[in-house]
Amino acid sequence: MSGSTTAGARLRAAGARGGANRWIVLVVLCVSLLLVALDATVLHVAVPAVTADLRPSGVELLWIVDTYPLVCAALLILFGTLGDRIGRRRVLLIGYALFGVASAVAALADTPLVLIGARALLGIGGAMIMPATLSILRDVFPDRRERAMAIGVWTAVAAVGAALGPVLGGFLVEHFWWGSVFLINIPLLALLLPLGRLVLPESKGLGDGPWDVLGALMAAAGVLGVVFGVKRLGAGEGPLGPETLGPLCAGVALLVLFVRRQRRRAHPLIDMRMFARPAFSTSVGCIVLAMLALVGLELIAVQYLQLVLELSPLETGLRLLPLTFAAMAAGVTGSATLRRVGPRRMVAWGFLLTAGAVLLLTLMGQHDRPGLLTAAFVLLGFGLQTTLFGAYESMLSEAPADQAGGAAAIGETSYQLGAGMGIALLGSVMNAVYAPALSAVRGVPTAAGSAASDSLGEAYQVAARLGGPAGETLRIAARHSFVHGLHVTLLVSAGVLLLGALAALRLPKIMECPPRAAEEPGVAERPSVEAREAREEAAESGDARPPRPQERRPPGPRRAPTAARESSEAAVPAGRGSR
Repeated sequence: MSGSTTAGARLRAAGARGGANRWIVLVVLCVSLLLVALDATVLHVAVPAVTADLRPSGVELLWIVDTYPLVCAALLILFGTLGDRIGRRRVLLIGYALFGVASAVAALADTPLVLIGARALLGIGGAMIMPATLSILRDVFPDRRERAMAIGVWTAVAAVGAALGPVLGGFLVEHFWWGSVFLINIPLLALLLPLGRLVLPESKGLGDGPWDVLGALMAAAGVLGVVFGVKRLGAGEGPLGPETLGPLCAGVALLVLFVRRQRRRAHPLIDMRMFARPAFSTSVGCIVLAMLALVGLELIAVQYLQLVLELSPLETGLRLLPLTFAAMAAGVTGSATLRRVGPRRMVAWGFLLTAGAVLLLTLMGQHDRPGLLTAAFVLLGFGLQTTLFGAYESMLSEAPADQAGGAAAIGETSYQLGAGMGIALLGSVMNAVYAPALSAVRGVPTAAGSAASDSLGEAYQVAARLGGPAGETLRIAARHSFVHGLHVTLLVSAGVLLLGALAALRLPKIMECPPRAAEEPGVAERPSVEAREAREEAAESGDARPPRPQERRPPGPRRAPTAARESSEAAVPAGRGSR
């Protein structure tokens, strides 16, 4: 038993000091992220099957879909900063176990309330996993060049997970039952839990002072209120309604109090001085703007493909694959691009390329143009992933190593906030342009036009019930109004992306890479890594005595003593040494 634990300690120490084992650590972290990203979107295509089986009410169905992202976003800062205090590996392994239990409960849920509770547990597990993966990556890859490559792989996996979720979910629902979209997590987690315990190194921050429990709860409640309010805006609720304005105001107030509390504390959860660094604050803002454009565009693009071009769900997924492949290519090549052009130009060019792709999409109309659509999606995926890669890398490199968990949590929270804001903003623009055109369609009853103004899918149902010339007129008018709204929304999105390109000008011009320890003349091997490995091996074997450090001698053959040296050494009395 002691031999296996000592071997595990050596593997973890090898990953901690940046040895060959760090790439195995990267694989484990990426698979962890893939699970969390998949679970965010895999349920979307299973909603009809869940509705038919469990028969939830409208409010229950909304919570089944939204509980996971809401809880996950709210708890990112809490668990990210907790990992800095008690150990990121420990929090990650607990997240694995909780995610597996929640997946089993969700797969076997027989009532809507049980499924909502399981989705909340999944959100807690996801909030433990997501910031831990990025903060451990920051610790395992201390060299910025290699860390940039690792972050490129990490961001590519995130893009794959988000895109693969609906495709995989549709396949499982078609061949099995809706619970299988959760059950697939369990075999992977059964492999990740022992593998992560074996190879992942433990890392933590300085851990000075007590953990601010009240501050962590304030941050969680504040983020929950803001995200919930933004999601209500995206669902079409009025900005002055109590269900929207109340959570938004409460969330903003709690976040303001949280920031003030952190500034006064001697040992804060998050060092707010990080936001005073232009590279850090600008990177966070770029993540928000990029996600704001991406999520809203994806939502509208899926509706366009299915309702205007009348493609099947499988055909829609295949049309979106070029976007995913381009994002993967941008992530894999991002490290070389960052070293060549620097963060400022990389992020700014990514925003400009994405804006160009969005403007290219305005050429889409009532008829299918697959070549144009594919080209636009390739540019969109490559440009947006380039932006996210540069922003994440700059943010993480700017944060102190002992604050890696908090910095990762801020980045992931910005990601979630940007996604919610994108749905709210672009969805509101789309509805503002689409709905008025259907209020007075010639030959269509006013009540039917009002019902059709809710969405294009609702307009098709109303047109089918009307039938005849009135139904066909309403259907054509709805299609034209939707495409017009799509063009206006794309122009607004392009404007947001251009703002992001301007904001990116505050980023550093070059990628500053400190020389590796092996490249610096006269720098010896770091004793802290050896001390960490020695402490782990001593703890595993039960021996508390630290090993005596070995004397290091300079390389090269030892010279034979000269005759003068021999005579001087012979003249020294026994028991004394020369000074």
